[in-house]
Amino acid sequence: MIELIILVVSAFLLLVITIWKRKSPAKIREIAALTNLHRVLGLSVEDGTRMHVSLGSGSLLNARGGSALAGLAMLRHITEQTSVSDKPSVASAGDSALGLLAQDTLQAGYQAAGVEELYIPTTGRVTGLGPFGYAAGAMNISKNENVSANIMVGRFGPEVALLTDTSDRDHVIAIGASDDLAGQSVLFANTPDILIGEELFAMGAYLGAGVSHAASLTVQDILRWLVILALLGGAFAKFAGII
Repeated sequence: MIELIILVVSAFLLLVITIWKRKSPAKIREIAALTNLHRVLGLSVEDGTRMHVSLGSGSLLNARGGSALAGLAMLRHITEQTSVSDKPSVASAGDSALGLLAQDTLQAGYQAAGVEELYIPTTGRVTGLGPFGYAAGAMNISKNENVSANIMVGRFGPEVALLTDTSDRDHVIAIGASDDLAGQSVLFANTPDILIGEELFAMGAYLGAGVSHAASLTVQDILRWLVILALLGGAFAKFAGII
């Protein structure tokens, strides 16, 4: 019941704030990793090199599916920006359903750019099932397909070290984000550009994916303050002997 109430309140806030954001541009702080991502996008098109978007091995059928959706939103934007490049972006996934959605997202990016005829289905791939099987397969993309940037966004654990090590050996720019603490630790130690915590879910707003993404940041802040107030209120009530 509580989960349903939170969902309804969040949806209502998102709707109201989305309408408000259409009239008032969002003001967001700078995140170094996303600033670098904009630069890498431009360089990739100019140099005729590929961008490899690694979506991880997360499933969309559990509570951790949010990171995979964030990765797909980023893939959509990157695909639209690089669709006319000599070397279009490729995406890899470690889950069959996520792999199908990656192909659909790639095609949607080409459609938005008005060059659907250039879409190649094999640019969206399932490189292996399971964390380490996926990482082992994804390593070959960076090694053998003229990749200049490896963007890792999704569900990654310790196996992400295989991808970061390959990126470092081949002098490939690496930008990473994971919803797993072990994956975040590995990325923090091995990648100069990393998104920490909820920054993973802010990517859409920074990449200009739509007003709703910017509104979602405000909703997150509101819900965060409500949780803080609830905790402080509960602590005060306990201290005062009310409960």
